[in-house]
Amino acid sequence: MRSGLTWQALRRHRWGFAGPFATQCVAAAVMTAMITTGMSMSAATLSAAERRALDESGMTDAAAAFTGTSIYLSILMVGVTMTAAIARQARDIALLRAVGATPGRIRRSVARQAALTAVPAATLGYGLGLIFGRVWLTQLAGHDVVPGGIRYQPLLWVLPVVIGIEVVTSVVGALVSAVRPSRVRPATALTETATRRPAGGAVRTIAGVVLLVGGVVLSAALTRVDAEQADAGGLFVILGMSVGVGLLGPVLLRVTARVARPVLRLVGDSGVLAADALVARSRALSTALIPLVLAGSFAGVKVGVYGTVEHATGVRPPSADLWLEYSGTAIFVAFAVIGAINTLLTVSVGRERELAVMRLAGATRARVLAVWACEAVLVLGTVVVLAAGVALATLVPMTHTAFDSLPFVPPVQLALMVLAGAAVVGAGTVLPAAVLVRKPPIASVRVSM
Repeated sequence: MRSGLTWQALRRHRWGFAGPFATQCVAAAVMTAMITTGMSMSAATLSAAERRALDESGMTDAAAAFTGTSIYLSILMVGVTMTAAIARQARDIALLRAVGATPGRIRRSVARQAALTAVPAATLGYGLGLIFGRVWLTQLAGHDVVPGGIRYQPLLWVLPVVIGIEVVTSVVGALVSAVRPSRVRPATALTETATRRPAGGAVRTIAGVVLLVGGVVLSAALTRVDAEQADAGGLFVILGMSVGVGLLGPVLLRVTARVARPVLRLVGDSGVLAADALVARSRALSTALIPLVLAGSFAGVKVGVYGTVEHATGVRPPSADLWLEYSGTAIFVAFAVIGAINTLLTVSVGRERELAVMRLAGATRARVLAVWACEAVLVLGTVVVLAAGVALATLVPMTHTAFDSLPFVPPVQLALMVLAGAAVVGAGTVLPAAVLVRKPPIASVRVSM
């Protein structure tokens, strides 16, 4: 019976778990590729000159750093997507509590769902990671970053390690997300699913402020150390502040809606409805702020570092160094982007009934999509401002200690990053709305009841 609850939840919300599955698969692939590539370089049989060249390149240490970063991002992204997946089950959990299911039983079912999602995702990711690792090592040799005599070694022991990391992060994220739904009174939970839970909360707000202040303090401390230490500490500034803005997301999104409301009135009713929808859905959408801000700030920092180097010295960094940094950045940004799209898709699909009610009330398809597009613009604007703030907090210590100057980001690359952000937000909001709006609204209302 207990396992029956688990399988029923997975079948009923299979698309809700597609996000965690995809994120965990990518996380496992990145971790597998980085671990196997690093171990292949360490165990390679090379001549003294080749070994010296490999050591001087710093790729062995870079692979270890990439592995650590991938684990950090895995914990964060898996937790974010699993939170969104469990949030979709709030009404089901409330009904189970109403018919006698205990909080412990709910939590055990949620943990099983997370584990059953993580194991196949990690296994598939391991296979993809072996392919990616081989290609990655070949590209490193092709760009003369590492000696060409290194043979790629697929390591079987990496599989249980990756599965263990994914299962633990997935289960912990699911259990944390299920704490309140499993403990709250069923009547209260059913009321919240119908009227939406109030955004924010004292504990959440305090935690967000602490993380933001901690990031600012760490950023200020990094201005007094050398450039290498500032670079190493920059990752923790990005992670801490990204999680902080995610926790403060409901407040920040409501502020965005209030500030932008006068401008949105110029658009018409669609803009006003978008502002109201953003306020109402601020808690759900705030989960997507973490990967979006993380991706934007991470890319902005890397582009800003090399843009500042060229702007301050007038010398373009070696092409091999640029390729290595930008390709590594692209991997982790893609990782965060997948988590962001999955989270936005989960939230958007969960609004199917809301979209159908708008149609039944007389709104045309074009009007519904206009509301969703205005809301996407509000989310994008919030992300751009927050990501720029986090990136500056990370970049200033680096550029101050290295060049005693402010960061410089080339305008063309800045515009490309904003356009990429618009594509990501649009893919997670407007695109699913365009698909859902084609369904008969009465069918969507019946399914949601």
